[in-house]
Amino acid sequence: MMVSMRGATRLLGTMNRSMNLPSLQRIAMEFERENDIMDQRQEMMDDAIDDSMLEGEDDEEESQEILNQVFDEIGIDLNQALGNTPAGIAAQPAKEGDRVAQAVGGAGEDDLQARLDSLKR
Repeated sequence: MMVSMRGATRLLGTMNRSMNLPSLQRIAMEFERENDIMDQRQEMMDDAIDDSMLEGEDDEEESQEILNQVFDEIGIDLNQALGNTPAGIAAQPAKEGDRVAQAVGGAGEDDLQARLDSLKR
């Protein structure tokens, strides 16, 4: 047992002499600094991704608001126009003139024809 203790002590002494402690400390400090930089970059990336996701929601709300303002300016009530649309429009084939009249604002074909005639004058 004594021989093995002497062998272990010699081995540890040799390892201690071969290790450059200042170099190991410098490597550990450099690793810590680089790790901090990486954490900061990761946080910046996460913030940028979160901001871009929120901007998409804001853009959608803003575009809907602008669209509503344009409809108000030209006198179209989108909810009323969509409310008058029949539920089974795909099941009931209609003439193309009827579809155009409904898209214009629910006007009938005769009313649409009267409008076109007045524009020709």
